[in-house]
Amino acid sequence: MTSPTVGETPSIRVLLADDHPVVRRGLAALLATLPGMEVVAQAGTGREALREIGINRPDVVIMDLRMPVLDGVEATRRISKEYPGTAVLVLTMFQEDTLVADALKAGARGYLLKSAEQDEIERAIRAVAAGGAIFSSAVAGPVLGRIAAGGNEPTLPALSPRERQVLDLIATGATNGAIAHRLGLSPKTVGNHISAIFLKLGVTSRAEAIVIAKDAGLGRRA
Repeated sequence: MTSPTVGETPSIRVLLADDHPVVRRGLAALLATLPGMEVVAQAGTGREALREIGINRPDVVIMDLRMPVLDGVEATRRISKEYPGTAVLVLTMFQEDTLVADALKAGARGYLLKSAEQDEIERAIRAVAAGGAIFSSAVAGPVLGRIAAGGNEPTLPALSPRERQVLDLIATGATNGAIAHRLGLSPKTVGNHISAIFLKLGVTSRAEAIVIAKDAGLGRRA
C-alpha cells in the first residue's frame, strides 16, 4: 500500500473472502472503481482468510458465510477475537434469521445480501471501517424485531465477553477514553465495541444502553 501524502485520507484496505472466484473477481472490479478503497488480499476459505488477515491486516473483510474448511461465522468469531481492529462485513445469499443472529454474535459489523446495489455495498464498507454497523433493509427488520420481541434479558448473552466488559464500564459513566485505558484497548477498538453493543441491544444512545445494563446488574461498584 502506498503511503498517503499529507492531508490525504488512507485507503480502506479490504480482504475478499468467498469460495466463488467469479464473485471475488466481481467485487474486486467493483471496489477498483471506488475512491479510497484497496483490495489487499483474497481468500476462498475461512482458514485462508485468517492467514491473509495476519499477513495484510485489512481494515475490512467482506465475508461470505458458506465456505469450505472454516465457515464464515467461525472465521468471523476468530477474527473478532484475534484481530479486533478488523471489521467484518457479511455479504451472502442467505438471510435466515438464525444466520443473521449467528453472524452478529460472532462479531460481524454488517450484513448485506449479494443482491445489494453498488452504492449500498460502498456505504456499508465505509460505515464498518469507521466503526459503525449496518444491515441491508432485507435483514434489518427481522433482526430488530427479534430484539424487540425478546426483551432485554436475551440480548445480553449475544454480547461477547469483551463487549460485556465495555458495557459494564459504560454503565459506570466511564468515557471512551477511560474505557480504552482501563481495558488496554485503542479508542477506535472501544468505539467498534460500542457500535456493536448498540446494534445488539437495539439502542441508539448511550443512555438507553445504560438503562439496559443497569437492569441486567451491570455497572455496579462498591
